[in-house]
Amino acid sequence: MVAETSTFPIDLTKTRLQLHGESLSRSTTAFRVAAEIVRRDGPLGLYKGLSPAILRHLFYTPIRIVGYEHLRNAVGHDSVSLSGKALVGGISGVIAQVVASPADLVKVRMQADGRMVSQGLQSRYSGTFDALNKIIRTEGFRGLWKGVFPNVQRAFLVNMGELACYDHAKHFVIQNQICGDNIYSHTLASIMSGLSATALSCPADVVKTRMMNQAVSQEGKSMYNNSYDCLVKTVRVEGLRALWKGFFPTWARLGPWQFVFWVSYEKFRELAGLSSF
Repeated sequence: MVAETSTFPIDLTKTRLQLHGESLSRSTTAFRVAAEIVRRDGPLGLYKGLSPAILRHLFYTPIRIVGYEHLRNAVGHDSVSLSGKALVGGISGVIAQVVASPADLVKVRMQADGRMVSQGLQSRYSGTFDALNKIIRTEGFRGLWKGVFPNVQRAFLVNMGELACYDHAKHFVIQNQICGDNIYSHTLASIMSGLSATALSCPADVVKTRMMNQAVSQEGKSMYNNSYDCLVKTVRVEGLRALWKGFFPTWARLGPWQFVFWVSYEKFRELAGLSSF
């Protein structure tokens, strides 16, 4: 929760930037998007959608972290290759994301709401529970899992890069005596995992954000039929580089997020009398 709160403004900027191409307006940058949010909504506008983000991590992070560790240890920690760790990380991420997908949907919708208000449109939701009620009422209970497939694809990729890379990089640094099992090795490992996770997951993240943000019209139509249709239309209209829209704010968030998370997590494990991750 500390990691999510400290980096949430960057996540909000990334989401708004990924949705920017849908308006077909002039090009923009992460700095312009963030400055516009502060100008229109004040500093607290950078935290719109924080409550569902916290709710999501109450389910998502424990499942993926604990799931990865148990799967890794079941296979045999010392005997697992990097590719094996990547597969284990991806599987644990998929399971966690399926459970946490409704909270992720609400987070994306509430983050996008601020952008609608800035365009002179009415805000769709007044809060987390209002968003849940309206989504269920208008789109059905299954509507809470809208975008679950691109979400799962992203979760597989980001956890494949994040968990496996952090685990492998940390033990590589320690085994080669670059530094000990301390904050220095944790920081180096988190930087490496952040870069790999961002590069792998950014295209799926763009598709996920756009799929989850779209709402069904009164005629029952939507902008994208499925995640593949969204991918094709995004590349056709905006070019291949659009799949890495928000790369810098994504990486700028993942780096600090992982630093805060891994350092605090390792410290909590130490205090609890558990071995290092």
